Amino acid sequence: MTSSQNDKDIYRDTYIRYLGYANEVGEAFRPLVHKQIVNLSYGVSISYVLADAFDKATKEHKQSGNLKKVAIKASDVFIWQIIASVIIPGITINRVTWLTSRALKNSGLKKEIRKIVPTVVGLASIPVIIKPIDHFVDLVMDKTFRKFFH
Repeated sequence: MTSSQNDKDIYRDTYIRYLGYANEVGEAFRPLVHKQIVNLSYGVSISYVLADAFDKATKEHKQSGNLKKVAIKASDVFIWQIIASVIIPGITINRVTWLTSRALKNSGLKKEIRKIVPTVVGLASIPVIIKPIDHFVDLVMDKTFRKFFH
């Protein structure tokens, strides 16, 4: 392996990253699927968050062996990921699909279309919201948690 392959973060630089967005997809499909499927999508996203935090903590432990640094690294990754990958995007897509449903309620469109359009709008919103949310969470983390622990 080259050093660039060794430096590749599988949780941030590969398709595994999309597991963190599973709940957003679940929220987009909320008008079309059973609530348990939406809940399962949150389970996938939270599992991704925990795996990333564990991965970074393990790497920190191998590098420094300092348990305080390990705890700080794991906490930083977990807090960032849970806010940037689960909480804010989940709420955002939930509200986008809900508002779209409300806007179409008395539109005169067929019921099938009124159910599908909010999902399409929700899915289309995902790529638009990712970078602004990530940037916002970075700013908040830099002014709070990282200010005190780094």
